[in-house]
Amino acid sequence: MYSDILLATGGEAASDRATDHAIQLAAHHDATLHVLYVVDSDVYDAYSGDEYVDEREGPEHGLEEVGEEAVGAVADRARDAGVAVETALRHGRPPETIVEFARETDVDLVVMGTRRRPDEYRSLLGSVTDRVLRLAEMPVTVVKTPVEAVEG
Repeated sequence: MYSDILLATGGEAASDRATDHAIQLAAHHDATLHVLYVVDSDVYDAYSGDEYVDEREGPEHGLEEVGEEAVGAVADRARDAGVAVETALRHGRPPETIVEFARETDVDLVVMGTRRRPDEYRSLLGSVTDRVLRLAEMPVTVVKTPVEAVEG
């Protein structure tokens, strides 16, 4: 049913359950798992850069390092599970970049994690996840993580 699955990760604890789910799905369907981290251009564009000596010290470089670590950790877990994996790091606005990557890669399914806060009815989905759901033509699976599991 699935030959290519995209896991969009931010590297945070809320992505752990989504990572497990994506790896299990890929293993079950003998699919390739594509792992994507988006360096949020809005974050690094908000800084003037005056406080940095060169671009290697700026927020963009720091976000790239976080992204490389995040996709690397998922790739290691996937390989340990016998899953074919490809990693990617892109720059842009996360929702649009995730959907664009999914189209380019022709994935069958997008998997994303989100934190579920029990007392916040209207905040069941994060803004990135919500926007991906609205933009994507392909199926999107959202794996919710209770806040207690993230904080505890």
